[in-house]
Amino acid sequence: MSNVEVSRIISPTPASDGAGVKLKRSIGIEPNYFDPFLMLDEFGSENKDDYVAGFPAHPHRGIETVTYMLSGEFEHKDSTGGEGKMTAGDVQWMKTGSGIIHSEMPGMKEGKLHGFQLWINMPAKYKMSKPEYMYIDSKKISVHKDQDKQIKVIAGKFESTEGSVKKHNVEPIYFDVELKENKLFNYKLPKTHNSFIYLFNGEITIGDRKHKKTKDSTLILLTKGEDLKISAISKAKFLLISGKPIGEQIARGGPFVMNTKQEIQQAIEDYNSGTFVK
Repeated sequence: MSNVEVSRIISPTPASDGAGVKLKRSIGIEPNYFDPFLMLDEFGSENKDDYVAGFPAHPHRGIETVTYMLSGEFEHKDSTGGEGKMTAGDVQWMKTGSGIIHSEMPGMKEGKLHGFQLWINMPAKYKMSKPEYMYIDSKKISVHKDQDKQIKVIAGKFESTEGSVKKHNVEPIYFDVELKENKLFNYKLPKTHNSFIYLFNGEITIGDRKHKKTKDSTLILLTKGEDLKISAISKAKFLLISGKPIGEQIARGGPFVMNTKQEIQQAIEDYNSGTFVK
């Protein structure tokens, strides 16, 4: 057995995407890639001017996008015919494969919008597969609850509570954890996986070694190991995300992530010629 400790603590970088939606980006800038994770954004504001323009129609190829809403509403439409409104607690897990064009627009004109988008790489053998779309209603997300904590299990398994995302090539773990002050969260991670915590509220300590203060919007990369121990200095809310590395060369070009520059160029040509969506 080996303890999981803090590898790096990173403050997200303010950024904007879509039609100017303000967000905090951690994975995707530094580090640029934490195999198999390509990007992590936290979007959130009570000012409608920060989000009302949304994410108009845009393409993706070769990645999976996971959107998790904490508050507010988003309306989704895509080239496969997928359509729906995301509300607080809902998850959209989209495998873009060979190509998808979609839009995500706020379904609200005022109020608080808060959530996350995670990009997961796809292995070369799946990059040109047929797109898939999974919508997980908040009411169908499995929840573990005890006197110390509440865990929404989107992917993976905590004790007897199992998430909706199964038989996935990177064997993902995606937990939303709420931990009470001075309480412990213990979990056994797969030692093969790359794992991180995104703390979005409160303060925590991790493992047995001393580390810098971690409070509120903070990305915490973890060492590989099995025994993860988290203590809440104050009431804390965080994501625990983990996945098996793919270990392949990647090439990035905006919304496309492939294995070679030639494949990126082909994606651009397909999009420009109108043959992008199969």
